[in-house]
Amino acid sequence: MSSAPPSPPVTVVGLGADGWAGLTAAARTALASAEVLIGGPRQLDLLPAPECGGERVAWPSPLRPAVPKLMAEHAGRRIAVLASGDPMFYGIGRALAQELGPDALRVLPHPSSVSYACARLGWPVEETEVVTAVGRPVARLAAALYEGRRVLVLSAGAATPDEIAALLRERGFGPSRMRVLEQLGSEREDAYEGRADRWDHAPGDPLNVVAVDCRRDPATAVPRLGATPGLPDTAYEHDGQLTKRHVRAATLCALAPAPGELLWDIGGGSGSIGIEWMRTHPACRAVAVERVPERAARITRNAAALGVPGLRVVTGAAPDALAGLPSPDAVFIGGGLTAPGLLDAAWAALAPGGRLVVNTVTLESEAVLTDRYRRHGGELVKLAVAHAAAVGGFTGWRQAMPVTQWSVTKPGPRTRDLTEATAENEKDQTT
Repeated sequence: MSSAPPSPPVTVVGLGADGWAGLTAAARTALASAEVLIGGPRQLDLLPAPECGGERVAWPSPLRPAVPKLMAEHAGRRIAVLASGDPMFYGIGRALAQELGPDALRVLPHPSSVSYACARLGWPVEETEVVTAVGRPVARLAAALYEGRRVLVLSAGAATPDEIAALLRERGFGPSRMRVLEQLGSEREDAYEGRADRWDHAPGDPLNVVAVDCRRDPATAVPRLGATPGLPDTAYEHDGQLTKRHVRAATLCALAPAPGELLWDIGGGSGSIGIEWMRTHPACRAVAVERVPERAARITRNAAALGVPGLRVVTGAAPDALAGLPSPDAVFIGGGLTAPGLLDAAWAALAPGGRLVVNTVTLESEAVLTDRYRRHGGELVKLAVAHAAAVGGFTGWRQAMPVTQWSVTKPGPRTRDLTEATAENEKDQTT
């Protein structure tokens, strides 16, 4: 008995703004021979009807959940999927590779808008940071703002440049030079520019990329932010429930974030631990659990202001609020340590190789940590910080409350696959 012939690979073709004219011979042949053409309406409109006679199917919204359904509906047929530029750069190629496997794809990339933009600007691609606002908040740009940095923002539409200018002004980067590059690679290519603090351009073409030369206004009230954990306390909106700067830096060091990993920040307070965990790498994820609704809302605002709007906030008391959360790679407990069952629930949630870090300032909680240290090992330290302060006409040391910190790694081999973890971080929302 013979088996059914294998399905032909799905061809993924990258398109530029120049459409059919800019395609290679291989890409044109693939599109002309396809029985099914899947893409966004704008991309499908770029294909000439006489040459491309396959059935045309527009992606529904939301896109990502529709991928398996459409692939199943047209299984066994010659499928060509259209993408903007390079399909594997913030494109549909990633979702298809996850759904079908890379061996089931034939990817024919086109130069991405980033390549075109860097070519026009004379910027080295490898030294240019890229932030996408397609299907994601523009607030993500805030994490990339450093004096002298060059950033390209992939726009969601004609309104994106105005949103970028407003964010730059709000974050103290009003002097930054902005250049909007429209319809890159097509005959209608155009560009215009200005400073963020004087931005008055009317919305232009929705197909655009925004180049930002970051310049910080030294007179701004917004604190200068570094690239390492331990941001100034003034960077946060808080009501006193804040892991202070030096202890926060030591805590992130103990948590040891790595790309693609997920943190549970239990007793989120102002969200500083989860926020600075996510700022260490774009693929890092965090869930902040906070029982007080006002503080939970504050965490959301802080996360957006500091460039990590993807921080998930769960309002509720642990351990009950932990039910149903995705398995963490690390857990930080900054409050509520004496809640019945909390430590046991956090420990049980960690896979072998996961890290647990707990901070406390009370004797009662310190006794709990001492007991766990005896049982599980790890490291138990006392963190004490003193600040110089006025003492009459002189200067002396003012001691902050010492913090007892227990950090431990759960024994056993670590088996989490980084590719799987990274896949959970982003969901493809563009073609």
